[in-house]
Amino acid sequence: MSRIIMGIESSCDETGVGLVRLHDDGAVELLADEVASSVEQHARFGGVVPEVASRAHLEAMVPTTERAFEKAGLSLSDVDAIAVTAGPGLAGALLVGVSAAKAYATALDVPLYGVNHLAGHIAVDTLQHGPLPAPCLALLVSGGHTQLLRVDDIASSITELGSTVDDAAGEAYDKVARVLGLPYPGGPPIDKAAKNGNPSAIAFPRGMTGPRDAKNDFSFSGLKTSVARWVEAAARRGEEIPVDDVAASFQEAVADVLTMKAIRAAKEQGIGTLVISGGVAANSRLSSLAAERCAAAGIELRVPRPRLCTDNGAMIAALGAHVVAAKRPTARLDFSANPALPVNVVSL
Repeated sequence: MSRIIMGIESSCDETGVGLVRLHDDGAVELLADEVASSVEQHARFGGVVPEVASRAHLEAMVPTTERAFEKAGLSLSDVDAIAVTAGPGLAGALLVGVSAAKAYATALDVPLYGVNHLAGHIAVDTLQHGPLPAPCLALLVSGGHTQLLRVDDIASSITELGSTVDDAAGEAYDKVARVLGLPYPGGPPIDKAAKNGNPSAIAFPRGMTGPRDAKNDFSFSGLKTSVARWVEAAARRGEEIPVDDVAASFQEAVADVLTMKAIRAAKEQGIGTLVISGGVAANSRLSSLAAERCAAAGIELRVPRPRLCTDNGAMIAALGAHVVAAKRPTARLDFSANPALPVNVVSL
């Protein structure tokens, strides 16, 4: 008999509630994915303010839940298990989601699973493309994370091969957008501007690509600084800043490093499938360059549609379904959110 899994996500500035159906054969079907974003409340600060995010989650949790069940045509009594983001993320924001999940699980007397936000970004791909090959390589690129992950079992075995040593790719986008006078968050406006620019106009550096650098790690702080210095120098000369060219050249540097390192890692690991997810996975140049390089290397590329790449409840429900199917232990009701939960801990 199929089971309904509810997923709750509140790690940053999106309140997400998703509902999936776990079929007897292990297939996971998306039934509803409702998100309430507080991004506009953070825009004037140029980044996420934790206290503002936590308050927004408190206000949005019940309405978002109600919309999800209405969309799916289900009621709370139909739920068979609940999964909630236990970490990583902002402490206060996580606590709102965890508290809500505990309350729902207790009231409904259903199993509760505290799951990893990062693993959720990988699991969400199964809602669009079906089961993940084992093993596969995941390139997770978001505002707070840039990681290369080997996935042997989405429910229990994820190994970090490399991570960012400073700014994540998404953070670099936000900071470069600020330098260029573009709105927050920086990913979409830079992507839009880059379409009208020349990606070869400016030779920005490719961080962590030297012979002595850790080959699977990333660094975007130097790139961000290089862009800022270039813009400052042009302004001192009284030149008009070619925003489109700067955006295109910056974006090319990011996409070049991400895809080069991912393809190399896949080859070294003997892995034939690359999954790219996280908010930056919606970037047009990253996806097109990845498709080009994966095709040349004979590697299958899987990228969820943009709606699934950003933070949402569907990804947590999807991961919860895989954890349930694998018969992993349920969480104790007294478990705590962990803002620094490591990616190898898929569920609590």
